[in-house]
Amino acid sequence: MPLTRDEDIEALLRRTHSIAVVGIKAGADDDAFKIPAYMQRHGYQILPVSPKLDHVLEQPCVASLGDLDQTPDLINLFRASPHIPLHADEILSLPKRPLGVWMQLEISHPEASAKLEAAGIAVVEDRCLMVEHARLFGTSR
Repeated sequence: MPLTRDEDIEALLRRTHSIAVVGIKAGADDDAFKIPAYMQRHGYQILPVSPKLDHVLEQPCVASLGDLDQTPDLINLFRASPHIPLHADEILSLPKRPLGVWMQLEISHPEASAKLEAAGIAVVEDRCLMVEHARLFGTSR
């Protein structure tokens, strides 16, 4: 089951230091930019993943998770639910597994989540990373 209890989500975020953001955007008005920017301001290393960008948030962008030089602690997915199974397979093929996978608001895929969880990866579905971080850690957005 995806994480729903505050204690579990907070524990995941406390263990997280690096976040790969799949589907990151460069537009300051896009949630896929604002949320990683917020997390970066709060001390998390952001690893942008998008085949459409070279740099974002002053970080080099890679085309896919497999192109990262390091394994992120958390993978934040800004991709529509139908794309989640492909990303789950990509995540499961990484040489080292992340601690967790976070699907933003309105993004979920029960079958893909179950595969990730069976591999020991924590999953959060249909929640905004920025909203949950601000709520749990008492920070401003």
